[in-house]
Amino acid sequence: MSQFSFEYPLVLLVIGLFVLCAKFCKERSRAIFFPHVKTLMMQGDKGSSLLQALKWVGVVSAVIALASPVITKSYSNSKKEGRDIVLIIDSSDSMRQRGFDPNDIWRNKFDVVKDVVGDFIEKRKNDRIGMVTFADIAFIASPLTFEKKFLTDITRMQNMGVAGKRTAINDAIVQSYNLLSKSKAKSKIAILLTDGIDNMSKVPFEDVKNLVSSRKIKLYTIGIGSPRDYNGAYLKALADAGHGEAYAARDADTLQKIYEEIDKLEATKINNKKIVQHTYLYIYPLFLAIISLLVFVYLRNAKGV
Repeated sequence: MSQFSFEYPLVLLVIGLFVLCAKFCKERSRAIFFPHVKTLMMQGDKGSSLLQALKWVGVVSAVIALASPVITKSYSNSKKEGRDIVLIIDSSDSMRQRGFDPNDIWRNKFDVVKDVVGDFIEKRKNDRIGMVTFADIAFIASPLTFEKKFLTDITRMQNMGVAGKRTAINDAIVQSYNLLSKSKAKSKIAILLTDGIDNMSKVPFEDVKNLVSSRKIKLYTIGIGSPRDYNGAYLKALADAGHGEAYAARDADTLQKIYEEIDKLEATKINNKKIVQHTYLYIYPLFLAIISLLVFVYLRNAKGV
């Protein structure tokens, strides 16, 4: 935003003093020594008017220059610190279960999760997001990327059965942490979603727990469906080791609120720094004042006034 002002506005009052002086402080020496000078000067009205104009332009311009006109521009320099986030999605056979969405009981868990995760991705404007999908095996569905459309398309294209039918949670966490270990972001987050109990991992739970606790990566865990479907204590132990939170979602609405809460907890840091730029304009009226007064002096001497 630009704003015009004077650094020393009170200096402009000097113009008023010049006006008052011009009206009430008339020179009388000429009248004493040359009583008919006024009559002689009548012939040079045009030249006199020009001299008067030059004199006042010079005086007013000089005073304006002294008042220091300035244009001030202020704007904010926002530095955004994004995060690197890996979404760990369960695609095991148990995700085919219907009835998770009360508004559409024919939708299975996996379809609901894809919609909720897609919405979460759209909100994370300044973050890089990657995705790991798991069942019998865990694989990287998408590397860390800023391309939200690409990631949304990948999410929609996910299908159950590609990685098998069983559940390898530990392996998926290891895969995710390996992906985040290459990241140079200050904030790293992993969000695990599952509706099952680990029954396929090659990596033992204690090893995974030690890995999670030793890395500067925050881990959130979400168990969906009935509490009987997943091991809540196991998910909480992982979240505690990863300095995160453990959540439980009985239905689609709760799952949506959980992702919204995580979105708020991990809001992008914005450092707003206000920058003010001053452009000083005194050089222009000063230049005009000098030119006007030089021409004034020249013409006056040329006319012998």
